[in-house]
Amino acid sequence: MNQRLSLADTIGLGLMTFAFFLGAGNIIFPPLEGQLAGSNVLYAMLGFLMTAVGLPLVSIIAVARVGGGLPAMTTDLPKGTGTFAAILLFIIIGPAFATPRTGLVAYEMAIKPLLGSYNIADSQFYISALNVTLDRTQAIITTLFFVVTLMFSWSRGKLIDNIGKILTPALFLLLICLAVGVAVAPQGDIIAPVESYKDTAFSKGFIGGYNTMDTFAALMFGMLLVDVLRGKGVTEQSATYKYLVIAGFIAAAGLAFVYISLFWLGATSSTVAPDAANGGVVLAAYVQALFGQPGQWILSWVVMLACLTTAVGLVSACADYFSTLTPLRYRQWVILLCIICATVANVGLSQLIALSVPVLLALYPLTIALVALTFIRRWLPNPKYAFRTVMFVALIFSLLDGIRGIEALKNVGWIKYLLDAQTTYMPLADQGMAWVLPTAIIMALSFLIPASKKPVLENQ
Repeated sequence: MNQRLSLADTIGLGLMTFAFFLGAGNIIFPPLEGQLAGSNVLYAMLGFLMTAVGLPLVSIIAVARVGGGLPAMTTDLPKGTGTFAAILLFIIIGPAFATPRTGLVAYEMAIKPLLGSYNIADSQFYISALNVTLDRTQAIITTLFFVVTLMFSWSRGKLIDNIGKILTPALFLLLICLAVGVAVAPQGDIIAPVESYKDTAFSKGFIGGYNTMDTFAALMFGMLLVDVLRGKGVTEQSATYKYLVIAGFIAAAGLAFVYISLFWLGATSSTVAPDAANGGVVLAAYVQALFGQPGQWILSWVVMLACLTTAVGLVSACADYFSTLTPLRYRQWVILLCIICATVANVGLSQLIALSVPVLLALYPLTIALVALTFIRRWLPNPKYAFRTVMFVALIFSLLDGIRGIEALKNVGWIKYLLDAQTTYMPLADQGMAWVLPTAIIMALSFLIPASKKPVLENQ
């Protein structure tokens, strides 16, 4: 069997991977980071690139090494842990939060500004059974958005053709136009950084990269990419590893290009968007100043395509995984997920966001620890106990970070005392990274755990 991809398919796979990662959130975060960092933009940008580009790339390579996603990476953990973690991750990144957000952001940033003087309030209606007020225009747009998502997600075998060869080149062309405009005609001078970025610009950027959540996405997309390669006739482990690594580096190069451009945009935006509340405001004001009224159309197309490509990737990855666990087939899951996402995008999304934040804070350290363990597994004397010990320590400290993100709990009696003590005595606790030092220490000590004298069955 031919285990080679054509050059066009190889590039298409890399562009598809890039497009899966590049969502609207990835475009919004860097401009504000760049503006706040000011003259320290280089340090903040380097920190951001480490977590928003480096970690996802490393995660893709980890998936390639084991030949699959979470199930293959968690064989040394208790039986069922990998499946539970995968289901939880797919629900959070899929229908519960990230995927519905793509439709909502596409409406808010790409469609709504083009409506001009149209009175949005006139389209609002109240549903008494749910006690919610919905926007009819928003409901129509988000529904259409997920209908298009369903169309592009319908066939896994055509994902490279649909995403890598159609949508991504169009998206990348628009981003190149924006990058050239920023480089040729910056709209302001770089000013001094804000107080919080004067001495800690690198760590601020490093933590800011977490907002992309692309390390989570890498584990999801990694499994999907393996299936896409199988559909193209690439089934051998060595060939799969080769093409996943190539795809990862193409995606990383594309992401780095976008982030560097947007950081520079933010750093030179103080004149056109002073004291902006978020990166979306910075981006919209800059594009308007740079290109005039046509700039809004450019921005709308960039945001729409970024949201659509990410939505297609997330829906495809979720449908692919859930179809292996249930009697429902891939296409049935695509339909079901698109219906759920279109609904969630219009009902209770803000509540879901609030609920998701502490969960993400608790899961991110576990994902990083798991990826690191995957790389060093071959040198561990006792992988089973090393994995379980390191992940347990990471879990304890990441749960504290998660609790810190729950407003209703973090000020409660003994919980507040515990969190205050952690902030006082644990390095990086005040930045939500108290897990780093203890996890790293236990990971180093895991090399000293002696090998088991008796053969141990996997997943027990």
